[in-house]
Amino acid sequence: MTYTVGVDVGGTKISAGLVDERGRLVARDRTESPAKDPAEIVLTIGKLVRSLAVDHHVEAVGVSAAGFVDKRRATVVFAPNLAWRDEPLKERLQKELDLPVVVENDANAAAWGEFTFGAGEDVEDLLMLTIGTGVGGGVVIDGELVRGGFGFGGEVGHIQMVPGGVRCGCGNLGCLESYGSGSALVRTTREHALASPEQAAGLVARAGGDVAAIRGPLITEAARTGDPFAIERLAELGDWIGQGVATLTAVLDPNVVVIGGGVCEAGDLLLDPIRASFADHVTARGHRPMLEVRQAQLGNAGGMVGAADLARRR
Repeated sequence: MTYTVGVDVGGTKISAGLVDERGRLVARDRTESPAKDPAEIVLTIGKLVRSLAVDHHVEAVGVSAAGFVDKRRATVVFAPNLAWRDEPLKERLQKELDLPVVVENDANAAAWGEFTFGAGEDVEDLLMLTIGTGVGGGVVIDGELVRGGFGFGGEVGHIQMVPGGVRCGCGNLGCLESYGSGSALVRTTREHALASPEQAAGLVARAGGDVAAIRGPLITEAARTGDPFAIERLAELGDWIGQGVATLTAVLDPNVVVIGGGVCEAGDLLLDPIRASFADHVTARGHRPMLEVRQAQLGNAGGMVGAADLARRR
């Protein structure tokens, strides 16, 4: 049995997992991310990989990076939450570890993980959306990860939904991320709570009486207990995501859409509205096979598992 290590590098933590040929996480470790220091990030990844490789033969390392990765899977061109600007991460890690290294965008890596070992392993065409603070995405067509001409493909969170709409963190207006993300869920829930305090009374009470203390997990928790206000906020979020999926489907025509990220912990409270909105907005509705909308199976390990498998296939 041979192993690869998948490393998920984020703005607050770095996680690493030892992955076997079947996509199983044999061991894992994590530490805080020295996000402001590129050299220290390399050293930290090196320590994690070596700790996992003590009793196993590791043949390669895959890095799931929250940023734009070039076509060669070598350089992180830009990372919004890390001090990476044209960072030659592959070269530096290969020197540190003396192992082959593959670098991939985090959402692409998660999509590949779900395609090979998770919710999409029975299809050839998959679209994945990761719904967290933002909206990430990855696309697999005919069994191949779509990366585009420069390596930046799959940024589905930045299709325009509302011309002149809410400003997105990317600088543009009206992106899907501005309406279909966890951040958007919190923003609109607080707005509705201030506008309709009686309807929001139960949720606000859960937040200690402070509207500003409302967070995504609190909304999900309230919805699970039947709070109609919280259920409606998740349904609104699902409607935006479903519209985005319908737009993307017109171009990509996937067999399956996989929804991952922290917000998908709401399960069918979010997935059912996505399915209904998609059915209402998809082109040629009523005259085409309907894709399935599935919840991600690998959870927060998807990026590690996907990156590790991409390293194995290098």
